[in-house]
Amino acid sequence: MQNRRYFDWAATAPPDVPLPRESGVFPWGNPSSRHREGREARDALEDARNRCAAALGVPAKYLFFTSGGTESNALLLFSTLFRGRGDILFSVVEHPSVSENCRVLERLGKRISPIAVEGDGRVSLRTLDAALQKNPESRLAVIMGVNNETGAVTDLSGLINRIRNRGGAPVHVHGDMVQAAGKIPLDLTALDLDSASLSAHKLGGPRGIGLLYCRNDLEPLYRGGGQEGGRRPGTENTAGAAALADCLEQRLNPVTLGGEYEAASCRWKTLIQTLRGMDRCSLIPRDRGDIDPRFSPYILQAAFHGIPGEVMVRTLDDAGFAVSTGSACSSGKGKRPVLTAMGVDEKTAFEGIRISQGWSTTAGDVEALAKAIGEILKTL
Repeated sequence: MQNRRYFDWAATAPPDVPLPRESGVFPWGNPSSRHREGREARDALEDARNRCAAALGVPAKYLFFTSGGTESNALLLFSTLFRGRGDILFSVVEHPSVSENCRVLERLGKRISPIAVEGDGRVSLRTLDAALQKNPESRLAVIMGVNNETGAVTDLSGLINRIRNRGGAPVHVHGDMVQAAGKIPLDLTALDLDSASLSAHKLGGPRGIGLLYCRNDLEPLYRGGGQEGGRRPGTENTAGAAALADCLEQRLNPVTLGGEYEAASCRWKTLIQTLRGMDRCSLIPRDRGDIDPRFSPYILQAAFHGIPGEVMVRTLDDAGFAVSTGSACSSGKGKRPVLTAMGVDEKTAFEGIRISQGWSTTAGDVEALAKAIGEILKTL
């Protein structure tokens, strides 16, 4: 691994926050048990919840531990089966854990409708208004904070304000904030989100632990032991919850967040300028600026003419660089629905790759990647 350079942070971040030891000092009992070991585990779990709440600036009673972003999104979506016939709106660039589950809900009788995006991959007031006008019975809108393939940053504040002021029955707004947490400033209360999903492994923590923030009543589709206030049954991952709290405290610290954002922006400016100078490279979208507030400086989508994305991924892998063609959850399907929804032609979408960086990425890593891509373009 010493000769590898990692540029697939959007899929998962390298481990940075270790899992607390589940023996000795750290409580290992079942948090639902009434004996001392169980009480110690319950105390540790609630301490983790309170720490997560403090880091996010929300009441602890609104936080429920899950196995990750996918489950958090699914729990929220499938709870709509108990809410009557209200329509579900979701942006056409959502993660598969939203878009594919919406298709399942449609088969179960729910009415769903996509919200279109502009050419930059973002939901706009125009496309939101069109969706709301077409679907006046909407009761749930799902709009992600930062796109996992292009890095497009949604103006959630403006969109939610439009939803709140439109009149009629209230609309629950859910945000997939997996790629936003720890990367851009995140204030769930100020955004006025009704619910949101987060995942530890995108923040350097362990897999198998995440959060669902939900300030409204939520009735889960499946039942069990009644854990997490009845919202998410199953024995809680106490050690994972503590690790997630560590992640949020470390990555959401304003000083850390601001410094890393500025450094990431500088690295991406260098990479974007270099790629733009390559004849066979097209940025997606083409009008993305060197430093562009519409996009997170942690994710970049680019296409290399004449080279399928999968070929570029494998060639860079052989050269010691880890990149991807898009969402890890869709990597085996060979389709690029996010790029298609943005109006990207099929050929360019087929040639696209996703490059994503993180807090330990260096300017030297970016320089080496750009050089490797230049060499590959000479031979392929």
